[in-house]
Amino acid sequence: MKNIVLTGFMGSGKTTIGKLIAEKLDIELIDTDSEVIKEFGMTIDKIFEVHGEKKFREVETKVIERVSKLENVVISTGGGVVLNPENVKLLRENGVIYFLYAPAESILKRLKDDDTRPLLKNGDKLSNIIRLLNMRMPFYKNCDFEINTDILTPELAAEKIISIHLAKESKR
Repeated sequence: MKNIVLTGFMGSGKTTIGKLIAEKLDIELIDTDSEVIKEFGMTIDKIFEVHGEKKFREVETKVIERVSKLENVVISTGGGVVLNPENVKLLRENGVIYFLYAPAESILKRLKDDDTRPLLKNGDKLSNIIRLLNMRMPFYKNCDFEINTDILTPELAAEKIISIHLAKESKR
């Protein structure tokens, strides 16, 4: 089975939905942010502070190179992974990419008490979310499928992705 790759903006439900899919299909979940944290031995917030976003993205791509070679896993990516076309190419070689979408206002509600997101630290959170979403949307729109997590519970979103994925797999 091709990998199920979840991407989308921070707070869109990638980790939560990824865990549900992995549980239901009894396969492994790999969270690329967690893998980057292991590489550096520090939180993403700290990585950005000490090394900057550029270094974070370089290591993120190395993680993508490694995990994209795996088979039959769920891969939950960081929200900015799609900004590098090489990452998308690697993930698509052995996977189907699902974009988890939520509008800016919903993301703000989900992240309102989260101060660990380096890209939302300075200035108004909603303005930053809108700006980043607008910048990333063309990249997200190139994914294979879009799932609106604003209108589905995490359980229903997971079921929808599994249903789409298994139907797609049966046609291969």
